[in-house]
Amino acid sequence: MNNSTTKEQTIKENVNAVLNLLSEGKFLDAMNEYLADDVILREGNNEPKVGKEFCIRQEEELLATVTAFHGYEVVSGPAVKGDTSFYEAVMKFDTADGQKHTFEQVVRTKWNDAGKIIEERYYHS
Repeated sequence: MNNSTTKEQTIKENVNAVLNLLSEGKFLDAMNEYLADDVILREGNNEPKVGKEFCIRQEEELLATVTAFHGYEVVSGPAVKGDTSFYEAVMKFDTADGQKHTFEQVVRTKWNDAGKIIEERYYHS
């Protein structure tokens, strides 16, 4: 029996669209398409980043340091309940300083009725 609502089904479709873009390394495309103007993004326990334009500028600065992208793989999910989605992923990339990065993360996302991300938090290990 499928207990998901139409809203939850729409959110799951949007999450999958975002994940497809991320798996292709199209982070800015995903942000431009799916972030609400007043979005709040938070990495772990760091201070939140507020506003779509600010978040995109921060992402552009990070991406400018990336020399190789090795993938964004979903390990589990996505799961949707109400206006919130969750998934677990592993992201790998290298930066200009010679560092190789692997982020294992759980991502919790809240969506508005327009299908935009209004709040997202990344829990890393």
